[in-house]
Amino acid sequence: MSNLTLGMVSFGVLLAMVFLRIPIGLSMFLCGAVGSWIITGSTAPILGQLKQIAYSTFSDYNLSVVPLFLLMGQFAAYGGISGKLFRTAENWLGHRRGGLAMATIGACAGFGAICGSSMATAATMAQVALPELRRNGYSGALSTGTLAAGGTLGILIPPSIILVIYATLTEQNIAKLFIAAFVPGILAAIGYMIAIRIFVWKNPDEAGELKPRMPYRDRFAALLRVWDILLLFLAVLGGIYGGYFTPTEASAVGAFGAALIAWARRGMTVHQLRDAIFYTASASAMMFFIVLGAMLYNSFLALTQLPQEAAAYVVELGLNPWVVMSVILVLYLILGGPMDSLSMILLTIPIFFPIIMGLDYGLPPEELAIWFGILVLISVEVGLISPPVGMNLFVIQSMAKDVPTRAVFRGVIPFIISDVIRTAILVAFPAITLTLLRWVY
Repeated sequence: MSNLTLGMVSFGVLLAMVFLRIPIGLSMFLCGAVGSWIITGSTAPILGQLKQIAYSTFSDYNLSVVPLFLLMGQFAAYGGISGKLFRTAENWLGHRRGGLAMATIGACAGFGAICGSSMATAATMAQVALPELRRNGYSGALSTGTLAAGGTLGILIPPSIILVIYATLTEQNIAKLFIAAFVPGILAAIGYMIAIRIFVWKNPDEAGELKPRMPYRDRFAALLRVWDILLLFLAVLGGIYGGYFTPTEASAVGAFGAALIAWARRGMTVHQLRDAIFYTASASAMMFFIVLGAMLYNSFLALTQLPQEAAAYVVELGLNPWVVMSVILVLYLILGGPMDSLSMILLTIPIFFPIIMGLDYGLPPEELAIWFGILVLISVEVGLISPPVGMNLFVIQSMAKDVPTRAVFRGVIPFIISDVIRTAILVAFPAITLTLLRWVY
C-alpha cells in the first residue's frame, strides 16, 4: 500500500471511529500514531513528534485566547448577562408579532459576542428565554428552533474560539478574521429575525400574544441598564482594532471585565468562581487534547503527501473554482451534524485549505484565506442545526423535554433556509465579507 493510499484509508477509518462515538481527539491521535508507525516502521519518530508537536503547539501565544474567552463566557453566565440582554431586546421588540423570538436572537447575538461558543450560547440563553417564550404562548417548534439557531451566533460573531483555531491552523491574523466575521454575523442575526417574521406571518397562532409597546423612554432606559456589557464589548473589540492590545490581551481584559460585571451584578461567590475556573480548565484541556490529536494526524498526512496531492489533482482536473467551493461547503454541511465544530475544523482544514489556495478566485492569498474561513464557519454553523443530528438541536431538546423531536426539526427549518440563502450571497459576493476588513486595514 502506497503512502497516498494509506492516507486516504486513514481518513475513512477516522470517520468510522467518529461515527462509533470514539472521542475525536483520541481517534485522530490513534490514526496519526499508527499511520506514522506504518510509514516509518519505528515508534521513535512518533515519540519525538509528540514532544515537538506538544511544545510547538501549546507554547503558541495565540492559543491562550481559548481558555481566556471560555472563562469570559463563564463569568458572563454567572453575572446574569444573558438575562439582561434578553430583557433589553424584549423592550425593543416584544410588541411585534414574534417579537420575543426576535428578542431571543438579539440577545444570543449579544451574548455570543462575549461567549464565543455555540453550544454554550444556546444552553445559557435557553435557561433565560425558553420559559419566557413558552409562558407567552410561543409554540415548542418556534421556541426551540429560535434558540438552536440563535446559539450558532456564538461561533460567528467575534470573538469566536473556532476562528482562533482556524487562524492557528492556517497562520492567519486573528484580528482580521474577527473583523471579517462581523458583517456576516450581523447578517445572520438579521436573517434569523426575517425568518421568524415570515414564520409567524404564515403561522400566527404559534407566536403567542403581543406584549404592550414600550415607550422609547423605557427602551433607552433598558439600554442604559446594560451599559457595562456594551462597554465590555467595545473594550474587547475596540481595543483590538484600535491597536491598544492584541487579541490575546483583549481576551484577558474581557475575562477580567466579565468577572467584575458578575461580581457587581450578582456578587459572584467563591463557589461560583471555583466552578467557572474548573469548567474552563476541563473544557480547555478537552480542546487542547483534540488539537494535539489533530496536529499528530496532520503530521502523518504530511508524510503521506495527501493534502498536496489532493490539491494538485483538483487543479489538474480543471474544475470551475466555484464548483469546488460549493462541494466543500456542502461537505461541511453534511459533517456538521454528527461532529462538533472544533473537530470538523481540525480534521478537514489541512486537506481543504491547500485545495482552495491553489485555485483562482480573483483574490489575494490573505483575503482568500480569510474569506474561506468565514464561509467554513458559516457552513459549520448550519450543520449544527441541521436535522437529524445537529449538535445544537440535542442541546436545546435536552432542555425542552416536553417538545417532540419532530417539532424541534420543523422549527429550525426556516433558519436553515435563511442560512443557505446567506451563504449563497456571501459566496457570490466576497466583497460583503471583505469590505470592512479592507476599510480597517
